[in-house]
Amino acid sequence: MKNIRISSPLNGTLIPLNEVDDPVFGGGAMGRGAAVKNPEGKVYAPFDGEITVFFPTHHAIGLKSNDGIELLIHVGMDTVKLNGECFSPKAEAGDKVKRGQLLLEFDPKGITKAGYQTTTPVVVTNHQDFGDITFELNNQSITSKAPAEEASSAGPVEDDDVIKQFAGLPDAERVAKSIMHYVGGPDNVRTAEHCATRLRLIVNDKSKIQEKKIENIEGVKGQFFAAQQYQIICGTGFVDKVTEEFIKLKPSLAGGGGKEAAYAEMSLVQKISRTLGDVFVPIIPVLVATGLFMGLRGAMLSLGSEWDPTFLLMTQVLTDTAFAFLPALVCWSTMNKFGGTAVIGIVLGLMLVFPGLPNAYVVGGAANELAEKGLTWIEAYALPEYAGKVPIPLDLGIVTIPLVGYQGSVLPALVLGIFAAKLQHWLKTFIPDMIDLIVTPFLTLTISMALGFLVVGPIMHGLEQIVFGAVQSFLGIPVLGGLVIGGLQQVIVVFGVHHVFSALEIYLLSTQGSDPFNAIITCATIAQGGAALAVSLKTQDPKKRALYISSTVPAFLGITEPAIFGINLRLLKPFIFGCCGGAVGGALSSFMGLAGTGMGITVLPGMLLYMNGQILQYIIVNVIACAVGFALTYMLFKSEE
Repeated sequence: MKNIRISSPLNGTLIPLNEVDDPVFGGGAMGRGAAVKNPEGKVYAPFDGEITVFFPTHHAIGLKSNDGIELLIHVGMDTVKLNGECFSPKAEAGDKVKRGQLLLEFDPKGITKAGYQTTTPVVVTNHQDFGDITFELNNQSITSKAPAEEASSAGPVEDDDVIKQFAGLPDAERVAKSIMHYVGGPDNVRTAEHCATRLRLIVNDKSKIQEKKIENIEGVKGQFFAAQQYQIICGTGFVDKVTEEFIKLKPSLAGGGGKEAAYAEMSLVQKISRTLGDVFVPIIPVLVATGLFMGLRGAMLSLGSEWDPTFLLMTQVLTDTAFAFLPALVCWSTMNKFGGTAVIGIVLGLMLVFPGLPNAYVVGGAANELAEKGLTWIEAYALPEYAGKVPIPLDLGIVTIPLVGYQGSVLPALVLGIFAAKLQHWLKTFIPDMIDLIVTPFLTLTISMALGFLVVGPIMHGLEQIVFGAVQSFLGIPVLGGLVIGGLQQVIVVFGVHHVFSALEIYLLSTQGSDPFNAIITCATIAQGGAALAVSLKTQDPKKRALYISSTVPAFLGITEPAIFGINLRLLKPFIFGCCGGAVGGALSSFMGLAGTGMGITVLPGMLLYMNGQILQYIIVNVIACAVGFALTYMLFKSEE
């Protein structure tokens, strides 16, 4: 491999990289290079090339020379926290640059005054492709020698002594102990929990995490920060065992608290999304089960199967009950989330769908007919033909309130559940313990019911129809709706706010009996799998290829996090190509009118939701989405990492 010499992009004092007060840069985890101490405040292009990345906070720049050198210039330590203050960019990502061109101006005094170091690492991130790397600045020069193993191979780094120390342990214990060591030890871990695929940690000091070494642990598929949590991808099933062993290393972590710590540092949008996820995720398995059976029933009936009317009725009981009493499920889960009594939530939700009340959607459907006949809903209530089709009038003397049920509605139950939980907590602050068991539930139900039918129900149902109706209309736009949602859905997943769509999917299923959103996002999911598969096949190193393939497989089962965070997003282009595949598949899905009979599962398991006569179309759009993501990545992505 050839040796290279690079001019320093900043003026100041050139120092070895290992003198940088940061374990990631100083330890060489980001690459080989040098650092500039006491920089003057201007960053220049050290060679002819292109700006590949210009961080939104302007504290770091990624460059690629015309002959393939990939360079990262990181101004100061932890300066990302300045959110762009003290930085003035003079170029942007994608710009072609010439050697000596001014790229960035910054205020060293302002950075120091804010409490951050200005020492700037300059590293070659694809250092394994080169021999000795020399940085020059005036009469100074610093050379980083190529380690023998890197000079002979561009593969992964050798296992260090820590990994070798734990090599003989069972897999879960080995991974847990290695992770604990590389995140800075037990004292640096505040909370630990896990989801389906990831160990989620809140740490005290992010700079103590040795990310590259964590990625080198066999069994770890990737790592990243999201929603203020350090998340390590271990894979389904295995992550449970790793978390159990991890908590053994610090038993106080068993108390949880991870969500509370993460909530405290989230943005408002992330908090809303996570709250909706906590509410709707517990009820999704029920909706998945009923959706699967609806698909199977549809497939059997479409094949000419004849069923006894009583047996058909029994299947309808199985598939329709969850949606008929959906507000009870939502209220129950909301009360659980906000610390209220769950059974109060169930009863409150059942009140919203009391059989004696007319269905709100039936009432809405009769509104146009009443308008054509010039009848008010109060006048129509007295007519036998409109029984159950118009609200029941509640005369309060000053005003008459229309009473309706909220079968299949989501937002009224959600807001009412939050109110009831807060009300219950407030009542407990002054009601004596002696009568708390009787008085608190009575007042909570009575006040919440009155508020639900008189205020919350009408307002939130109207808002629900406007917001979800608008999204539903956008979904219904042929091609365009699917194109936009299919292209952006995985971007939303990256930002951790995708849970907001759970409410939309439940609304679609309860109001129209099918979920076109599911058909679109399955294209976005499998396209990322196709892109990750292309990267896996192009990767020459056997160990990396095996790791990449193991991260790719879950994408074809509907779980994209290992593929996204372990492969595609890290390499960027495959992620973009995957989004392109999702857009194409989503557009085609929208054009064909695909809609699942349930939610919560996609790709291969999701086939069961389309057994009602759309299975062939479902397979076609999935194959096309995957093929686009795969082909673009295979043809346009270079495997040099």
